Amino acid sequence: MKIAVCDDSREDRGALRALLKACSYDFEIKEYGSGKELYADMGYVRECVIVFLDINMEGMDGLEAAGRIKAECPKVHIVLVTAYVNYALDGYKVKASRFLLKDDLEQTLPECVDDILREIRQEEQVVEFSFVEGDVRLKVDDLIYIETSRHKNVFYTVGRMYSIYKKMDELEEDLKGMDFVRIHQSFLINMRYIEKISSYVMILTTGKKISVPKSRYPEVKRQYMLFKGTE
Repeated sequence: MKIAVCDDSREDRGALRALLKACSYDFEIKEYGSGKELYADMGYVRECVIVFLDINMEGMDGLEAAGRIKAECPKVHIVLVTAYVNYALDGYKVKASRFLLKDDLEQTLPECVDDILREIRQEEQVVEFSFVEGDVRLKVDDLIYIETSRHKNVFYTVGRMYSIYKKMDELEEDLKGMDFVRIHQSFLINMRYIEKISSYVMILTTGKKISVPKSRYPEVKRQYMLFKGTE
């Protein structure tokens, strides 16, 4: 598995490399001394499972580099590393997977790596359903949400829709443990596609807005915060 480490401090790059080598995974690690140098090597970045980025760098800083990388490689996991906690909100804006403080890396890095690799394994999961359109194998990561429509449930996926005569309760059980949240009797949402939840409204990355009932709102918000690693 390939990993990129970008930091303008040789000492900090070395410390991060040592911590990664101590993890129980077989990583190929490549170092970069600037955001510009990293972005110039997108051929390698596209093959990475994780990119570790220092935020405070001269020229193209970590936030700018993260934004450019995510625009071209949305599935690459970005971990922002900094000495300053006040950058956390900016990390969310560039869709970083995690935000780590340099002073805490020895404690937080192993768990961060474990969590991201678990997410990657889940993204690669495949499920099979007997749709009206026929038997189809779907990558869990490509299933955006399921919505009840009349007597059927409709799967909205990346690319097309499928219909199935199966109860939502059964579908929820089929997808249990795969990071889906039931926000309504008629909606089952893949949390990977949630942009934000606010004022009883969920907004997906596709732009779709779905009302969340007040009775379900606290639990839905809690599950989403756990998924994002912020609770």
